[in-house]
Amino acid sequence: MNFHAPVLFRTIGLKESASLLSSVVTRLCATFANIIAMMVVDRFGRRKLFLVGGAQMILSQFTVSAILAAKFKDYEEMDDGYPYLVLITMCVFVAGFAWSRGPLTFLVPAEVCPLEIRSAGQSIVVAVVFLMTSVIGQTFFEVLCRIKSATFFVFGGRVCLVTLFVYLFLPETKKLPMEQMEQVWKRHWFWKKVVGEEEDKKEAGAGKIALSGL
Repeated sequence: MNFHAPVLFRTIGLKESASLLSSVVTRLCATFANIIAMMVVDRFGRRKLFLVGGAQMILSQFTVSAILAAKFKDYEEMDDGYPYLVLITMCVFVAGFAWSRGPLTFLVPAEVCPLEIRSAGQSIVVAVVFLMTSVIGQTFFEVLCRIKSATFFVFGGRVCLVTLFVYLFLPETKKLPMEQMEQVWKRHWFWKKVVGEEEDKKEAGAGKIALSGL
């Protein structure tokens, strides 16, 4: 949506000026949602914003896919009203992204990574984000031309997987001091197994060193 909004809206039937204006509208929605995220992230927590934003994005992608499949035909513009319905749906999608995965993709890794590896962890996050952004930006229209409306269904399915991962594996980190972050992993139903195994290895290594010193 950041890269191709004007072209997409022009393709589905909006005039050139309306397409550019629609792009501006989506960016204003994103900016407003970013401000909301800054205001409520420490009140509601990271997980809730991820899950609510994920639900918005999933419903939006599936809705756009259904509208395009039903109303958009090759070399024909959509009926009056439907392009604006797509615009509204995309605004909901952009808002969901802007108060969840947009800012929290950079916030959460900075909180969950230990101090010793935080700079490396954040560097990996930024590198992966820009890599995937580049891949999506270069392949979006090629995919859209090949599978058409199913493109948005594919992206919606991907958001489903990511949202499910957040629900199952991401602990809440709001208002949590860095010194207590390790305790969060120890209490988590899944990660406590990983953390416990690492601690057992450390204790075993320390025991070997102590024995060798004797």
